[in-house]
Amino acid sequence: MLDDLDRRLLRQLQAEPSLTVAELGQRAGVTALKTMRRLGRLQESGILKGYHAVIDWRVLGYFVEVSLRITLDKTHARTFDEFLDAARAIAEVTEIQTFLGRVDVRLSVIARDMAHYQTIYRKNILALPHMADIEALMTVATLKDDESFPL
Repeated sequence: MLDDLDRRLLRQLQAEPSLTVAELGQRAGVTALKTMRRLGRLQESGILKGYHAVIDWRVLGYFVEVSLRITLDKTHARTFDEFLDAARAIAEVTEIQTFLGRVDVRLSVIARDMAHYQTIYRKNILALPHMADIEALMTVATLKDDESFPL
């Protein structure tokens, strides 16, 4: 599916996403035109989904990160839909994942400090519909945070 040029381009792009097309092509050893065509093909095929900014929440004053594991009461037909709609509306929820197994949903929540987290938890999290059980895990340190794919 990927040839050597695709891999070189993607490796360079993952390492430094702010490169211009010309810089990316130069590092991969091809022209800017060929680089642009390849990137377009990678996007059209769905391999390259897009580009995004990575925000350091700590620089913005958010020093607390909590992972909430939630088990839902699945006796209602729209349990997941209603829960997910309500969770998406909480600004401090930065990630939502669903699972198979005992835990149904995991929410990542950021807060400025523990007092702010307590407010979010009491006013927003506990108001989420259809929760049967909740477990909070506070992030102490992030040892690896790498979305790159080994190419």
